[in-house]
Amino acid sequence: MNVLLEKWDTPFGLPPFARIRDEDFGPAFDEALARARAATLAVAEGPGTSFAEVIEALELAEEDLDRVSGVFYNLAGADSTEAREALMRELAPKLSAFSSEIINNKALFAKIDALWQGREALGLGAEQLRVLELYRRMFVRSGAALEGAAAERLTAVKARLAVLGTRFGQNLLADERAWHMELAPADLAALPGFVQEAARAAGAEKGLGPVVTLNRSLIVPFLQFSPNRGLREKAYEAWVARGANGGDTDNRAIAAETLALRAERAALLGYADFASFKLEPEMAKTPGAVRDLLMRVWAPARAKALADAAVLEGMLRADGFAGPLEPWDWRYYSEKRRRAEHDLDEAALKPYLGLEAMLGAMFDCASRLFGLEFREIEGPFYHPDVRGWEVTRDGRHVAVFLGDYFARGSKRSGAWCSAMRSQRKLGGEVRPIVVNVCNFAKGEPCLLSYDDARTLFHEFGHALHQMLSDVTYGFISGTSVARDFVELPSQLYEHWLEVPAVLEAHARHHGTGEPMPADMLRRLLDASTYDQGFATVEFVASAMVDLEFHTGSPPADPMQKQAEVLEGLGMPRAIRMRHATPHFSHVFSGDGYSSGYYSYMWSEVMDADAFAAFEETGDPFDPETAARLERFILSAGGSEEAEALYLQFRGRMPGVEALLKGRGLLDAA
Repeated sequence: MNVLLEKWDTPFGLPPFARIRDEDFGPAFDEALARARAATLAVAEGPGTSFAEVIEALELAEEDLDRVSGVFYNLAGADSTEAREALMRELAPKLSAFSSEIINNKALFAKIDALWQGREALGLGAEQLRVLELYRRMFVRSGAALEGAAAERLTAVKARLAVLGTRFGQNLLADERAWHMELAPADLAALPGFVQEAARAAGAEKGLGPVVTLNRSLIVPFLQFSPNRGLREKAYEAWVARGANGGDTDNRAIAAETLALRAERAALLGYADFASFKLEPEMAKTPGAVRDLLMRVWAPARAKALADAAVLEGMLRADGFAGPLEPWDWRYYSEKRRRAEHDLDEAALKPYLGLEAMLGAMFDCASRLFGLEFREIEGPFYHPDVRGWEVTRDGRHVAVFLGDYFARGSKRSGAWCSAMRSQRKLGGEVRPIVVNVCNFAKGEPCLLSYDDARTLFHEFGHALHQMLSDVTYGFISGTSVARDFVELPSQLYEHWLEVPAVLEAHARHHGTGEPMPADMLRRLLDASTYDQGFATVEFVASAMVDLEFHTGSPPADPMQKQAEVLEGLGMPRAIRMRHATPHFSHVFSGDGYSSGYYSYMWSEVMDADAFAAFEETGDPFDPETAARLERFILSAGGSEEAEALYLQFRGRMPGVEALLKGRGLLDAA
């Protein structure tokens, strides 16, 4: 028996990582696909027509495939090997073909459609009706109603898109692995101690002396603190050139083909363009609604960024450079300005933001809000860096939480939350295994920037959405919600990092244990909206490019289209998109955030308002508000439309003003 298909006699049903080998995955996928195919065909061809015999049977038909996929894709993203990358390329068209086979099964769709048409006579509960609605919608939006050549073409388009998405991500990882810049002793000495340590650790992984790599947790502080303008330019240009270096790992042609195929997919399904197709089930509904939000934020953000750029360029000239201010200058002079105006030095701040201290803060907030308790458990897990905790409440097991926090060459960039196993009740109570992955620079101890600490809280907000899920059907479990709603729990959780009492209790010096000085804490919180013109501009520019890529006809040359969009916006010359097209993995490594990068900002409109619900009580840990948050948001999954869930929590929908206020842009509006 393949270890991946065994019943795992392990604590909490964790995968037996020590026994799993790369060569186990291929055969396990083949067998799991065969089992899923047989179970699905049994539903389609069998006599059963009831909700239980169709929908509930489909819910359980891919149980083995879900389990194997849950392990493999977590490992493939966080600890890649050549064998895993090769299998990903092999699996992409195979899994797409299986999905199309299910969608194109006319007998199966007929049973689902018949249930939907006769739903009023079935006596279904609210959650069952919602699951039925979503199953039918998934089939229709995937092309189940298409016939003949159109159905065949859609199958081919989706298969090709799956291949392209895999290649895009692997090319990006290859470019990130391939580049490094060695630092001379004098250049290293000019950096703060925590950056020196991170550079040494990154070099040691490569068998070299101190280096700068393209990992965000190393390159950003290098750009903030290196006084060597030439080195900053070299590092910055390498960072933004990922995916656009020519050769086998160049992503520009992949992006163009992807956009063309998405447009064709939308047309086959009867939509004007891919954005119209993609946004239909989201809260925003239309490209126009997304554009309206982004442009309402763009104008004040751009005005603030231009004002800031003038100040920073003055600092550049004072250093003897003729100017103009360049993108590789912004972070360096912005950091100098922050030190001058807020007396806030990140090098002095980081010793109080150790990873251990911030984990304690993160867990403490979850305990005070939701009564959760965290007990660290022993591995082995999938990598020596990974840590695990059992999550309980009132002595009852809630979840297993895994944290994988350090950058390494085998891990793709960024930060994310995933589930090796999702919550459900159908077929017996199943509790989740949730994973947070980050890319912090490894050190002894690991010291975080304030932005890193926000990332830690952000991803744990997603984890809470998974861990507190309380639904019957896995199809609507946890983060299975509208894309522009999924970021609400994560962005909302960031707000508790800004609660003074949380930092007073947990922001302690890693060496002495002393709390952060009161004046430093005040300056940190006072500077919370510092440089938001820059941050907002680089985000909104990326979101607008994503939206315009998918609205109207697809561009033959995405790089030219990117340039046109940015020119139309009046993009400040010293700021570039947060994610340029060749490394915009949110949009091109699969279509999860395609036409959807705006969703972070859409959710931010709600998260600012949602935290205000706590503030209005005078207690950021108000029990009644926390209970409503859990009931209507965190435990509800996709059991209702997102707007209905938010209205039940808050009683109204918010306006954009809360977002502008939270970013310090209200005066610039």
